[in-house]
Amino acid sequence: MKYTDNTFAEFIDVLSSKAAVPGGGAASALVGDVGIALGSMVGNLTVGKKKYADVEEDIVTLIGKAAELQQQLLELVDEDIAAFEPLSKAYGIPKDDPCRAGKMEEALRIAAATPLEIMRASARAIELQEEFANKGSVLAVSDAGVGALCCKAALQGAALNVFINTRMMSDWEYAAAIESEADALLDKYCPIADGVYDSVYARLRG
Repeated sequence: MKYTDNTFAEFIDVLSSKAAVPGGGAASALVGDVGIALGSMVGNLTVGKKKYADVEEDIVTLIGKAAELQQQLLELVDEDIAAFEPLSKAYGIPKDDPCRAGKMEEALRIAAATPLEIMRASARAIELQEEFANKGSVLAVSDAGVGALCCKAALQGAALNVFINTRMMSDWEYAAAIESEADALLDKYCPIADGVYDSVYARLRG
């Protein structure tokens, strides 16, 4: 079953229940998808306006890139849900089973891989949001700001879902490599998202 085939109301209903999935990773992907969709909205409100003719080609390119990210993040909602299944099964293996440790380690790697991919997609979305905010219609600049906030939340939320899995891995070298990439993405792209928000805020309140 693809959770993204549900209505938004159905998804939220399951998300708020005691069901193990969807959880924070899937929610992060969905929030990121909402964020980049807002960027696309800014672009589509800009294309065709004489005032922005000099950046129209850039905006059209941005819209195309945003559409690809929208699809990827939507797919990552379901992928994150599916990635939890092996871990759920591993938890159910008796602790005295000699195969448990190996299966748990493999399941943790699977469970950490998808939120890391959500982080990568969210980082690319933040880059696009910065361009949408700088080049898009001033009438939609608030939407670019909201989009940046959503993408930052997706980035940070997915990071937590990386770290909750790496902290339980026995292969510390593997875990450290994943955590290093996650930390680098946070360090680079959270300030960019904050910069977009601050810029939009200043334009609206200045």
